[in-house]
Amino acid sequence: MSLPVVLIAEELSPATVDALGPDFDVRHCRGADRAELLAALPEADAVLVRSATRIDAEALAAAPRLRVVARAGVGLDNVDVRAATLAGVMVVNAPTSNIVSAAELAVALMLAAARHVSPAHAALRNGEWKRSRFTGVELYEKTVGIVGLGRIGVLVAQRLAAFGMRVIAFDPYVQPGRAAQMGVRLVDLDTLLVEADFMSVHLPKTPETVGLIGAEQLARVKPSLILVNAARGGIVDETALYAALKEGRVAAAGLDVFAQEPCTDSPLFELESVVATPHLGASTDEAQEKAGLAVARSVRLALSGELVPDAVNVQGGVIAEDVRPGIPLTEKLGRIFTGVAGEVAQQVDVEVRGEITDHDVKVLELAALKGLFADVVEDQVSYVNAPLLAAERGCAVRLVTEAESPDHRNLITIRGTLADGSTVSVSGTLVGINQRERLVEVNGFDVDIEPTAHLAFLTYPDRPGMVGTVGGILGEAGVNIGGMQVARTAPGGRALVALSVDTAIPHDALADIQHAIEAFSVRAVDLV
Repeated sequence: MSLPVVLIAEELSPATVDALGPDFDVRHCRGADRAELLAALPEADAVLVRSATRIDAEALAAAPRLRVVARAGVGLDNVDVRAATLAGVMVVNAPTSNIVSAAELAVALMLAAARHVSPAHAALRNGEWKRSRFTGVELYEKTVGIVGLGRIGVLVAQRLAAFGMRVIAFDPYVQPGRAAQMGVRLVDLDTLLVEADFMSVHLPKTPETVGLIGAEQLARVKPSLILVNAARGGIVDETALYAALKEGRVAAAGLDVFAQEPCTDSPLFELESVVATPHLGASTDEAQEKAGLAVARSVRLALSGELVPDAVNVQGGVIAEDVRPGIPLTEKLGRIFTGVAGEVAQQVDVEVRGEITDHDVKVLELAALKGLFADVVEDQVSYVNAPLLAAERGCAVRLVTEAESPDHRNLITIRGTLADGSTVSVSGTLVGINQRERLVEVNGFDVDIEPTAHLAFLTYPDRPGMVGTVGGILGEAGVNIGGMQVARTAPGGRALVALSVDTAIPHDALADIQHAIEAFSVRAVDLV
């Protein structure tokens, strides 16, 4: 059996390859060479990139086996996430790998701009000793305005507070109480512009943030302002910033990012008041190693069929340890539901009861959807495209949680309504220290059976001899029964036999069973 192919399209740390381990066929190509990339993609199950490799619709079409694209870094400008989602390909990045490096660079740019490090260095290299020309300002007891109090913004705020700075911040998505706990005063953007002696931008690039700091905003700031942007190019209008610096309405700027990159020719570079670096926020040995290790772990998870917390196109977020064991069970319940129903339900409720509802269980809804469609469509079903498949087929899905679970510590039920108005339900739980999977309910019948690779569910009129008849037919077909549960609504009413068997039941044997016991329904479910 061949190993899954992991294609590394750019130079990554040796630790990344080591973290992948021996379970993969690791190959290399130059992702920036389009022809070489497209030639290497058809056999790839995963591809690891940095910023130079473009993974777009064309690349995805060339990679029919691809299951995951991993970006060893934070930005995803070079990955078409929507096209990947439509193709059922998971996209992962390393969202926390460079946050310390980026925060430290923002502080470095601020200090360099405040003390004229760059022009002073250039002058000294040119044989000029001009101390008075490069008199700077202290950060101590100045006010710094942090625009965007996310993970990097918080780190910058913490570091600048240690310099004795007063820290204010603008971020409409942060609660004042949380900011206050960090010693940060939340203000609106207008207030920040007026009060700040220093400003550091730490926002994502979105349609709402592009040009956020433009000519109008720069007209309100102190002429002594020192502005730093080590987040994303375009958030600060470079034309407006150049004019403000040239006219003395802004004192200095430290820039690591630009609207168009690579950027080697900008009017800003002509100004001594600007210190600029070529997008070095993540360019430390530590950040690169963290990013490589993070995406290697994500690739291992993705190729083993598990949900990946760092997947950017999968809902669910971080998964609590108490919830994780329920993921494979819920996926199996989804497959059993579809097998029992024999069609795609119009409405499905994923009901989660018990102690695990103390955690975020959104991931169980995704697991159920993956199972519901695994045996319905020809394409590979993943946690990424399962919601799209449901929407395309008019299947409405709802997650229902309830803290109370009378009969089980935790209980997961998938309940759905079919086109004719009838309902189908299956329930499962995990038991014991080893968290063994058990199927405990099918269409209102109480059962207790392990959801093994091959299952069958027979519904028929309750009368003597039916279990023996079923066993005889399966024996003649060479099918060994591993477990059997019989349940009924009332003596002489409807009965259900739930079977786990060692091999798939032949279609002829199923037809014989249906005829012999006059079954209302006979359903076989193979979870392989």
